[in-house]
Amino acid sequence: MSAATVPRRLVLVGSVVVDVRLRVPRLPERGGDLLASSLSISAGGGMFVLAAAARGGLPTMYAGRHGAGAFGAVVRAALRAAGVEAAYAPDRAGDTGPCVVLVEPDGERTMVTANGVEAELDPPRLSQVDIRSDDAVYVSGYDLAYAVSGPAIAAWAPDLPTTTMLVCDPGPLVADLPDHVLEPVLARTDVLSLNTREAVLLTGSAEPAVVGRALLPRLAPDGLIVLRAGVHGATVVPTGAEPITVPVVPVPARDSTGAGDTHTGALVAARAGGGSWAAAVGAANAAAAAFLDRSERL
Repeated sequence: MSAATVPRRLVLVGSVVVDVRLRVPRLPERGGDLLASSLSISAGGGMFVLAAAARGGLPTMYAGRHGAGAFGAVVRAALRAAGVEAAYAPDRAGDTGPCVVLVEPDGERTMVTANGVEAELDPPRLSQVDIRSDDAVYVSGYDLAYAVSGPAIAAWAPDLPTTTMLVCDPGPLVADLPDHVLEPVLARTDVLSLNTREAVLLTGSAEPAVVGRALLPRLAPDGLIVLRAGVHGATVVPTGAEPITVPVVPVPARDSTGAGDTHTGALVAARAGGGSWAAAVGAANAAAAAFLDRSERL
């Protein structure tokens, strides 16, 4: 049971992008225009997962590509600042892609991403990653949606060491993922972390028991689900046991960008402490709430 593994390192197999974040009073209508009240540029995507795990004291490695241009430099600076190891040197084939993030006053974010070299994690590069038996490997549905990275990760994941914990967040694009990519990854997934919207896309329901009945048979043996529900906390849905809901103290959301990723990174770091999954979810809830309440991101 890889979900029982106490991880000693988190390896993120996927992508760190660069967020170009604009605070707007509302989303523009089609063909319209808006003035943003602020602009910030920082590493995003998988960086939120890595940074949260590193803050929790867990060694981390970014096993994804990053470019040699200006956006790649932003990624490298963020990795260094967080103490995250980079598996690959800067890629001179291109640059890291940007993600334009529109943040509304209530903290909701709307994103448009342009792919860079991070979207082309191919089999030769994956074969270079030395995965240990006590690693936790993180995979995102964003990367499974990429034409190169998705099939490569789907072919690579089933051959991970049997005691390596695979953590998957299917992400908001999960309904667009082809079965030949999604299903092999789910079948090797030990911990599936998703929010209620993603649960509805996958199962038609946000009820933990219903989600468990629909998804647990598609995961690795003895897998578990962490169902995130915002201000309502998160629920651990284990194999062979009743769901356990862990509450959270609600906070004002200045910017929800990266909150779910922060939850997952903090979850794995807390699990590395050897406690129960419910305790790890409690720690992750607190970390995500603290993240939401910050005015700065990374």
